[in-house]
Amino acid sequence: MGFILKKIIAALLMPLPIGILLLFTSLFFLVRGATKKGKFLLLAGVAWLTLFSYDPVANLLLYPIENRYAALHQAPPETRYIYVLGYGHTTNAALPITSQLDKEAVVRLAEGIRLYRQLHGKAIIILSGYSGLTDPTPHALMQQKLALALGVDPRHILLEPACKDTQEEAAAARKATRGKPLILVTSAYHMPRAMQWFEAAGLHPIPAPTYHQAHIAHPNYLNFFSVDALKHSTTVFHELLGMVWQKLKRMMTS
Repeated sequence: MGFILKKIIAALLMPLPIGILLLFTSLFFLVRGATKKGKFLLLAGVAWLTLFSYDPVANLLLYPIENRYAALHQAPPETRYIYVLGYGHTTNAALPITSQLDKEAVVRLAEGIRLYRQLHGKAIIILSGYSGLTDPTPHALMQQKLALALGVDPRHILLEPACKDTQEEAAAARKATRGKPLILVTSAYHMPRAMQWFEAAGLHPIPAPTYHQAHIAHPNYLNFFSVDALKHSTTVFHELLGMVWQKLKRMMTS
């Protein structure tokens, strides 16, 4: 129940829901004749949504989070495990596995396999993720299907299908790797929080961030009301909330 409640609260504290709440609240005051409050909240709602759907702002917010850890171009030869963190999927047997997995999950796995190939079969790929709240198939099994389709030796795949979040994935990694050299693969924006969970579990993984989205070299100053920018801003909010929750949870358990 706590896990579901956490998901619901996090979903509401995102840029779009907050902006819509401001707009509906402004309408409430305008209908009741509180014109001054209504106009202020209407302006605030429009400004809020404009700001976080503006491409240069969203990229500027996301870029430092994504670039806290450098890309891993070459896997260290002593690596024995590559942990690819789960993301999402929708089971549909009528579609190819690449369409059932979310794009981000495909990119994470592709990065893990790229590093696995550099080690010439000397590493184990760990795939994790539960079935979600509605889907019948654990995410780890879906990732396994794609890994096998891409030629990964089934003997080199270890599944952790019960993990629901990054903290549980870190605990599973500690048990599976038993202190052996580990590469951690996840999306660049998620890597700072993931590293904290893994280090809190007593591990010292080598970060391999992927799925970079933010670019600040050539900002598009004319790109207003961008869906992609709003998504980037949402990612920033999600990670910041996750970091706050992470600190609170560690304080409560320490």
